[in-house]
Amino acid sequence: MTLIKSISGIRGTIGGAAGEGLNPLDIVKFTSAYATLIRKTCTVRSNKIVVGRDARLSGEMVKNVVVGTLMGMGWDVVDIDLASTPTTELAVTMEGASGGIILTASHNPKQWNALKLLNERGEFLNQAEGEEVLRIAEAEAFEYAEVDKLGTYRKDLSYNQRHIDSVLALDLVDVEAIRKAGFRVAIDCVNSVGGIILPDLLRQLGVQHVEKLYCDATGNFQHNPEPLERNLGDIMALMAKGQNDVAFVVDPDVDRLAIICEDGRMYGEEYTLVSVADYVLKHTPGPAVSNLSSTRALRDVTTRYGQSYYAAAVGEVNVTTRMKEVGAVIGGEGNGGVIYPASHYGRDALVGIALFLSHLAHEGKKVSELRATYPAYYMAKNRIDLTPGIDVDAILAKVKELYKDEEINDIDGVKIDFPDKWVHLRKSNTEPIIRVYSEAPTQEEAEEIARQVMKVIEGLAR
Repeated sequence: MTLIKSISGIRGTIGGAAGEGLNPLDIVKFTSAYATLIRKTCTVRSNKIVVGRDARLSGEMVKNVVVGTLMGMGWDVVDIDLASTPTTELAVTMEGASGGIILTASHNPKQWNALKLLNERGEFLNQAEGEEVLRIAEAEAFEYAEVDKLGTYRKDLSYNQRHIDSVLALDLVDVEAIRKAGFRVAIDCVNSVGGIILPDLLRQLGVQHVEKLYCDATGNFQHNPEPLERNLGDIMALMAKGQNDVAFVVDPDVDRLAIICEDGRMYGEEYTLVSVADYVLKHTPGPAVSNLSSTRALRDVTTRYGQSYYAAAVGEVNVTTRMKEVGAVIGGEGNGGVIYPASHYGRDALVGIALFLSHLAHEGKKVSELRATYPAYYMAKNRIDLTPGIDVDAILAKVKELYKDEEINDIDGVKIDFPDKWVHLRKSNTEPIIRVYSEAPTQEEAEEIARQVMKVIEGLAR
C-alpha cells in the first residue's frame, strides 16, 4: 500500500491500514484540512465547492467520503460526478464556487486514486497553500459544523456540455472548416471519462465518423493509462489499417493529449503542444511558455513568429504562474498538456483536440505531413541513483560551475543548453536520485550527451 502526501494533493493505493493507503480516514483528514484552508483564504462570496471524478473503480467510494466530509465542514457541495479535470476546473468558475476537488490519480493504474485541490479560480493550489493543507491535516486543526450549519448537496450533470460549449465558443476553433474537412477520427479513452465527453465534442465539432476504442467509463483500464507509445499498441494498430485521418488518446482525467498519425505512427507527445502553439501563434501574437523538460521545438516555433519563449519550472502550477507573468497566449507541458488562457489556465485535452483539428483543416495536410513541418528532436530520460545522505544540491552546484560557459537555467535543478541540444538535471524531493532529461537532433546524440553528464555527476558523487 502507498500513500503520498504532497503540496499538489494526496494520492495513494486503495486498501490496507489507515495511513498506508488512500483510505476513508485519510480522505476525511485531508478533505477537512483543505476545507479549512479554503474557508480562510477564499475571496469569493460563495459557500460552494465543486467535486468531480474520473471513472476509476474507487471513485464512488472516495466521492461519497469527500462529499460527506465537506458537508460536515459546512460547505455546500456541487457534485458534477463523472467529469474530466478541465471540466471540473471550469465548473468552479462557472458556479462561482470557492474551490473544487478532482478525484483522479491521472495516469496512474486503477488501484490508485487521488484528491487534486483547486482554488476559487479553478486552478491548482500553489506551494504555500499546499504546504498549509499538509500542516492542518497533520495537526488535525479543523472543526466540523454544528447541525444547523451543515452543508447542502446538489448534483449537476450539465457541466460536460457546458465545457463543450465553451470550447466551441473559442475564436480559433473553426467548426465549419473541421466539418468541411470530413475527418475520420479514432479515439482511445482508456475506459474513463474521456469516453463520455469526447464523442460528444467531436460530433459537435462536425466530425461525422468517430471510431471508439475503450470508451466505456467503467474504470477497468484496458492498458496502462499513461498515453505513451509503449501502452498504445491497440490504437496504433487500428490506425495502421489506414481508415482514419487521426487518432486522439487521453489519460483517465483528460488533461493530457496524445496524437497518432494516419499511418499508425505516434505523432510524439512533445509535439501536441508544439502544433497547437503553431496554430495559436499564427493568429495571436504573444509569448509561449513550457517547462524546462519540454522540447526545444516550441521555442523554435515561437521565435519563427517573432515572439518570445519562456521556460518555467516543472509542474502545472509553475507553468501557469509563468504564463500569467509574461502574458503568454499559449503554454503547457511536453507530456501532451495544452494550456490555452483564452479558455482557462489548466491542461485541457478538449481544447487541444479542437485547436489541432482546426489547424489540420486549415493546413490541408495529412497528420504525418504536418508533423514533418516541425523541427525534429529526440528525447532521452534517465536517472542516477545516489547513496542516501549525499548532498545532491552540492553536486548540482558543481555541475553548474563545470558547464558555466554554456547557457544555464537553474530555476528548477540545472538545465544546460548547448547550441544544438540540452540536458536537464532535477533532484527528486522524495528519494536520493537525479532525473536526467536530454534532447538532441537524434536519439543517439540525446543518449550520448546524457551519458557524458551522468559520468561527470558519478565522478563528483565519489
